[in-house]
Amino acid sequence: MSDHIVKSYDKDLEALGRKIAEMGGIAEKMLTDSMDALSELDMDLARKTIESDPRLDYLQREIEESAILTIARRQPMAVDLREIVAAIRVSGDLERVGDLAKNIAKRAMKIAAEARLPRAIIGLKHMNDVAAMQLKDVLDAYAQRDGEAARKVWLQDAELDALEDSVFRDLLTFMMEDPRNISFCTHLLFCSKNIERMGDHATNIAETVHYLVTGETLPLDRPKGRGLIDPVIVAGQLSGGGADERPA
Repeated sequence: MSDHIVKSYDKDLEALGRKIAEMGGIAEKMLTDSMDALSELDMDLARKTIESDPRLDYLQREIEESAILTIARRQPMAVDLREIVAAIRVSGDLERVGDLAKNIAKRAMKIAAEARLPRAIIGLKHMNDVAAMQLKDVLDAYAQRDGEAARKVWLQDAELDALEDSVFRDLLTFMMEDPRNISFCTHLLFCSKNIERMGDHATNIAETVHYLVTGETLPLDRPKGRGLIDPVIVAGQLSGGGADERPA
């Protein structure tokens, strides 16, 4: 961030930056803890993950309110305005990452009593590792105002899409092998969708960072690595539910 003659404006921007940093730390921990809770069926960790979400929601609202007040008071132009708009966008994406991690933790609590096929979670753990690295890298890019690093994260979205398709095929195989696996694996399908969406939010942040640094937008069509099958729709059909469930 550049220094301004009006020091109070610099303080406004610094305060936004600190809150974004806190949100990023919470979101990263929730992402990791939710998968640990799922793979280890750790109900205490699942509850702690869920309990972290209100703090993330609170920070996101604070950032929005502070950003709006700063715009009203300072009437920033050019890169200064992009700084504030970027903070609003990034906070929104981090809040959604927290929601998705919370959804995984909730599913971990649901399947604890019917846990089976530990090997079915291996693919999800790989997906989660990739999503966690994307989130870390893009938050570093935001902190350092590194547009090129942000673009690299943007390009990694195809990898996570491809991994989701691979996990879908594995889980579908387990369900076809034994109908008793259907309920358990269906929960895991929704978890894989949540992880893939976390990657989408990391990619959104990458687009925001690139715009913040360069003033230019990345192409609307980001690289994709998936086929035409929607795992969520198929999961609903296999489990007997026609509705296309989406995480809240």
